[in-house]
Amino acid sequence: MILLASHVRGNDENGRFSTFYELVKFVCKIQVIIMKKFIVITTINPPTKSVKAFSDKQDYHLIVVGDKKTPANWNSPNTEFISEREQERSDSKWIRYLPWNHYCRKMVGYLSAIEQGAHIIIDTDDDNIPYVEWDFPDFEGAFETIPENGGFFNVYNHFTKQKIWPRGFPLNRINDQSDTSGSFPETRIPIGVWQGLADGEPDVDAIYRLTNNGSCIFEDKGPVVLSRKTVCPFNSQNTAYRKELFPLLYLPAYVTFRFTDILRGLVAQPIMWAAGYHLGFTRATVFQERNYHNYMKDFESEIPCYLHAEKVVESCFKATRAKNSVVDNLFNSYVELLKHKIVEGNEIKLLTAWLEELQSLGHPSDKDTKQKG
Repeated sequence: MILLASHVRGNDENGRFSTFYELVKFVCKIQVIIMKKFIVITTINPPTKSVKAFSDKQDYHLIVVGDKKTPANWNSPNTEFISEREQERSDSKWIRYLPWNHYCRKMVGYLSAIEQGAHIIIDTDDDNIPYVEWDFPDFEGAFETIPENGGFFNVYNHFTKQKIWPRGFPLNRINDQSDTSGSFPETRIPIGVWQGLADGEPDVDAIYRLTNNGSCIFEDKGPVVLSRKTVCPFNSQNTAYRKELFPLLYLPAYVTFRFTDILRGLVAQPIMWAAGYHLGFTRATVFQERNYHNYMKDFESEIPCYLHAEKVVESCFKATRAKNSVVDNLFNSYVELLKHKIVEGNEIKLLTAWLEELQSLGHPSDKDTKQKG
């Protein structure tokens, strides 16, 4: 402290910052470097170009979760692989609630990251190839901010003039003519989740695939953030969560495959608003070389998205309270969805087990998840 005090002076005669200020900046850079950042993928394929590219990313730890169909000899450098056998041998009661051959196996990877002290968890898939400059903005800062009370807002239209919409966007709103292409005022605002876009074959619904199926290269624009009560579906394909919101990583396992991450994202947004956080979108930082999909099967799997998107947000907003923790608001939101038969009783059992597992790992506490500020 004596050494530091000897350098704490005002700006020098040239208007430069003091040595103490420069030291603070250096310490902040060190904090960023030592921040534990994890990437989580689940796969049934041999190591793909995406997996290999993410495993090469410095300052990130890659976790890949296997399933019943994953090759038994799966192996990739710089990667923590959690095999089917390892999962079956786990003494965790929670893991026994998880269905096999389901995208929700990803949650095994989230918990491994949390147990290892993660500060940030990035969700992605094995067909998203990161660009060289792939990364996410800081979770605190000044960003272009879309005004509040906007209802459902098609963020894709901010980044392209092409008629395209994200999976989960209400079909009755895809022809809305709101101006989304211009700039918005900058606001200093805390981000809870960053959704990075994907070039090539971005995340759209089966109706788009069956009627158009055009590829898309999004414009290179700065990030935008959605204010309170302005909503856009977000997925699990290029998405970063901050530590305070790790409970919201919960992937519903008793809904259809194409609904699971969309439902998660719609549930998350009212809870983020209550906790003082917001959803942000960035330019495309990955290129998707999409794995094979049967579009008619995707359509069938997406029917809950088409029918329930608006009701999900309405129900979760009703169930959420600013005085409650993220955990309480998450649980109450799913109870409300159960009342509307959007989820089934087994979902509540699995969610309860997920929250108990988080608690056993020391995350989160009420202090960590109460309203920010």
